[in-house]
Amino acid sequence: MLDGHVLLGWLSSCALLGLLACAPRPSAAYFGLTGNEPLTILPLTSEMEEAAIKAHYKVCDRLKLEKKQRRMCRRDPGVAETLMEAISMSALECQYQFRFERWNCTLEGRYRASLLKRGFKETAFLYAISSAGLTHAMAKACSAGRMERCTCDEAPDLENREAWQWGGCGDNLKYSNKFVKEFLGRKPNKDLRARVDFHNNLVGMKVIKAGVETTCKCHGVSGSCTVRTCWRQLSPFHEIGKQLKQKYETSLKVGSTTNEATGEGDISPPKKSVPGHSDQIPRTTDLVYIDDSPSFCMMSRYSPGTSGRKCYKDKNCDSICCGRGHNTQSRVVTRPCQCQVRWCCYVECKQCTQREEVYTCKD
Repeated sequence: MLDGHVLLGWLSSCALLGLLACAPRPSAAYFGLTGNEPLTILPLTSEMEEAAIKAHYKVCDRLKLEKKQRRMCRRDPGVAETLMEAISMSALECQYQFRFERWNCTLEGRYRASLLKRGFKETAFLYAISSAGLTHAMAKACSAGRMERCTCDEAPDLENREAWQWGGCGDNLKYSNKFVKEFLGRKPNKDLRARVDFHNNLVGMKVIKAGVETTCKCHGVSGSCTVRTCWRQLSPFHEIGKQLKQKYETSLKVGSTTNEATGEGDISPPKKSVPGHSDQIPRTTDLVYIDDSPSFCMMSRYSPGTSGRKCYKDKNCDSICCGRGHNTQSRVVTRPCQCQVRWCCYVECKQCTQREEVYTCKD
């Protein structure tokens, strides 16, 4: 069972390859279809419904959720697919944001498990990107009609708004936030690590909320916009990942204090001043951590190190290779070039050959 409720803690090799492809999906052959049926909605038989429910339960069980989470997964057929989409999306975005770093979001089994046991700032990013991924995927799934318990977002409750201005199908962030908060569990009040993980989960959700925009489409003769339809839409997830990466860069190391009024634990700056670390009181939008990160230069329980990693000369080789230097290899590559669109419907390219240099970190 999970401790800390971080989505990326569930990642298997399936997720890194695109976890949605690993989900069991009924094939046409399974339903006895031939491809010659008329274009009408085929009625589901009780046997087909029962088989679909069993397949859905199987996916929920594969995710190794806690009892409450498994119950939430099972109660709506769209949840399992949305969870897997969130895992895959979060992992890919993490790897993209850290592609030039010593730690490049390596999430293979033993590295991931060891990392999640510690309170590094890399772990803080994993918690934030996980909760953001689930929030984003759930809101989109609602508006796409893939969930039974939610649909499009309702028109915002604005004073003096004209009713005809609102329509379309907005991303349902209200339902998504409610689901994710219930799914991840209530706020802990004693253990510092649990409070830090919970805090970083909320940061991911807040970045999603801050990125909601109103999108409008005009209707009328010659684009006159006599009628306008508007809906609320989330920012692209790549933009969310970019913002969380910036928060990772400015994350704060914290300790624990006890609130005398309530007796509950609070997150605060470390009691002892640490060189290079700020004594700034963390805000609700800051990523926080409790353990200093390893260098990630050499192979350890947390990463495979940077030996043999590809780097970019004059950009990140010095940092990635940790001062060990890099090897240079020359190779000849052939790529399409000088492409032109030909009437009517194809692109014609030449093949250009060029020599390029590849840089990899020394052992």
